Amino acid sequence: MPSTPRAAVLLATVLTLSAAVLTGCADNTATTTASSKDLSDVEIPKTVDPDTEITVGSPEIQVALKLSGQIDKIPFKVKWANLSGGPQCSEAFRANSLDVCSAAEIPSIHAHWTGLDTKLVAAAFRTDPIKNPIYELGIAPGADIDSLADLRGKRIAYSPGQAQGALVLRILAKAGLTKEDVQLVELPSTGDVYPTALGGGQVDAAPLGGVNIKRYPAKYGKDGGKTIPHGLRDDPSHLWVPTASVSDPQKAAAIREFVTYWAKAEVWIDTHPEEWIEGYYVKDQGLSREDGEYLVKTGGHPAIPGDWTETIANQQKTVDLLSKETDQKSFDAAILFDRRFEKAGAEAVAGTGAETGAGS
Repeated sequence: MPSTPRAAVLLATVLTLSAAVLTGCADNTATTTASSKDLSDVEIPKTVDPDTEITVGSPEIQVALKLSGQIDKIPFKVKWANLSGGPQCSEAFRANSLDVCSAAEIPSIHAHWTGLDTKLVAAAFRTDPIKNPIYELGIAPGADIDSLADLRGKRIAYSPGQAQGALVLRILAKAGLTKEDVQLVELPSTGDVYPTALGGGQVDAAPLGGVNIKRYPAKYGKDGGKTIPHGLRDDPSHLWVPTASVSDPQKAAAIREFVTYWAKAEVWIDTHPEEWIEGYYVKDQGLSREDGEYLVKTGGHPAIPGDWTETIANQQKTVDLLSKETDQKSFDAAILFDRRFEKAGAEAVAGTGAETGAGS
């Protein structure tokens, strides 16, 4: 049970909101998969009409482009939206109010299963993803979990349709467990919901990311709270678009050009850590300098592949696992990628010393 009345109220609110969101999604999404239009033979114009406008949801890249002085050099109109990630962006895609979004690998898969036709137009990874994971597995005080094998019979926070949810399923598979061997507790993976649920004893384990990896054991370590590594690659990052946007020739040209700015921004972030800590983590995100330094130190270095063969193969493994564990129909992961954009990011940063493979 929660350790305080406030924690109990918070958890009850979160559970109610989570149920409402899940119910809403079930009521309003399509029951058939997206058709995924094949655009491979459709040529993208070499130049962009300067009057073309795209709406982009990628706050982090927006800040990087401002700090690097590149934002005013974009040769077309960009309207910035303060949102990113699967749930927010898929909702905006459905409302025809967003053209580009920063997201991990899972939202595009989930979108396909709910009838939302989208494409991935850029991919980035970390050069050493096992050493520099995005997530670690948070363990609640008194949960008696020291390894992945100890998860049997435990309560695990789970967010379907998001990267953290897929990671939980991959962790279970690595441990030789299935969903039936544990209790999945559906909770939104936003803010400090997972650390609060762990600290309040509502779940035994939950994937934690960002500064929560540092903050959680600092707050609950005296009681036995900790994190353990999962040992899996969890680093895919993409630019994600509605298929309708890249079906429009001028928007496709603008999006391809934006991919080059995105790639340069990723490299700028990596090569200007002091400016990034101060300009983004401290001034934009309101974090302490110590937190910013921690995130830079654990963030690794970007890898932007110019060949998506391995990327698609890894995405296929995720599709197959999710289809098995969530009773969805598997499909060819290649249909999620618009390979007309495949080389744009890598070519934009060629010669900068940036890694152009998919990491190791």
